[in-house]
Amino acid sequence: MVARKMMAAVPGLALLAGLSACASAPPRSDVADYQAYRAVNDPLEPTNRQFYKVNDTLDSYVMKPVAEGYVDVTNQTIRDHVGDFVSNIGEPARTVNFILEGMPHDAGVSLMRFVINSSFGIGGIFDPAKHIDLPETDTDFGITLAIWGFPAGPYLYLPVFGPSGVRDVWNLPFAYFATPMAVVPTSTALTDFGYAETGLHLVNTRAGLLDTIDQIKATALDPYATFRSLYRQSRASEVVQVYQAEGRTPPAWAMPPSN
Repeated sequence: MVARKMMAAVPGLALLAGLSACASAPPRSDVADYQAYRAVNDPLEPTNRQFYKVNDTLDSYVMKPVAEGYVDVTNQTIRDHVGDFVSNIGEPARTVNFILEGMPHDAGVSLMRFVINSSFGIGGIFDPAKHIDLPETDTDFGITLAIWGFPAGPYLYLPVFGPSGVRDVWNLPFAYFATPMAVVPTSTALTDFGYAETGLHLVNTRAGLLDTIDQIKATALDPYATFRSLYRQSRASEVVQVYQAEGRTPPAWAMPPSN
């Protein structure tokens, strides 16, 4: 129950924390600098950078070593099965989001994937659904809000969770409450399972990004800005793909930024 309250409070806490330090906008008379400031859309940059430093320290001394040890004692096949298991737990949330986005076909595919993989796939450890023409298609509540017409809003870098935005941050509580664990009675075993699944998901995801993150940190002049740009590019591309799948023209604010 405590975990549920924490997840529900994340968006509000992030916004309140961000009020403590804001980047000052240049005067409108300085056209070039003002346009660059608007394009970056990171008014909470001082606070965001502090959170990035905290996360980077935790990653360097905790997450990265754990992920490297995890890679040493597993192989790619095992890590793929872990990814399938975690993805299957998130399938009900994708089903609901597809319904909210007005995409009944994708919602049906997502629901069938969950039923088939949870049973024949042994809880989602295997993915037999993809072998019968039911491939995984990803979405989340941030994308749903975008389809409803909500722009991404200012950039946020959250403690622990990392890159996000005023729109995308609402995916955190939604994704939690739409999991199968959230609709069954609370118990010690369920709580332990939830912590174990979350930890495994974090380690497995970090293991898959070892080389990518190392390369960015080694080559980028400003890793914070690079991660910000990559996140925004990725999220905007995902939103555009949904618009295109529906045969709709993406609005200008949905297009990937150039920064």
